[in-house]
Amino acid sequence: MSNKDLAIALLRACQQHGIMLATAESCTGGMIIAALTDIAGSSAVVDRGFITYSNEAKMDMLGVSAATLDAHGAVSRETAIEMAKGALANSPAGLTLAVTGIAGPGGGSAEKPVGLVWFGVGLKGETVTAEHRLFADEGRDFIRRETVRHALELGLRALDQRQVGGAAP
Repeated sequence: MSNKDLAIALLRACQQHGIMLATAESCTGGMIIAALTDIAGSSAVVDRGFITYSNEAKMDMLGVSAATLDAHGAVSRETAIEMAKGALANSPAGLTLAVTGIAGPGGGSAEKPVGLVWFGVGLKGETVTAEHRLFADEGRDFIRRETVRHALELGLRALDQRQVGGAAP
């Protein structure tokens, strides 16, 4: 399924659940929100995108704590969770998708190599979840495109699980 097809499916799922969507993006620089808003009619469910490339932006716009950034770094489970929580707290969205990672070509380390991306998914009234992926270092564009794809898939999965779990939309 293409990223466009995934974006259409996620928009439809949000509409079916009666919820708005927001993103909190670092390494993708707005590519997730762009993929969603490229679709006509997306304004029915897309609320906003927080582009928080710098640590200062993460703190100012999303409330990510300086202590979290100091202890774990911008590319971490803890930061992805705080980003998703911050997007929920600072928007009327019922679903938030957060991404923070190292798209390269530089900036990686042995502990956090190029291609490492942490994802946070927040559903209003539920525990924010996080997971990471280590994408092949096949260039910045590849890592960013795969990050968008995985974020859209996570949004769909979160809404599917919500329906299975019987939680109210």
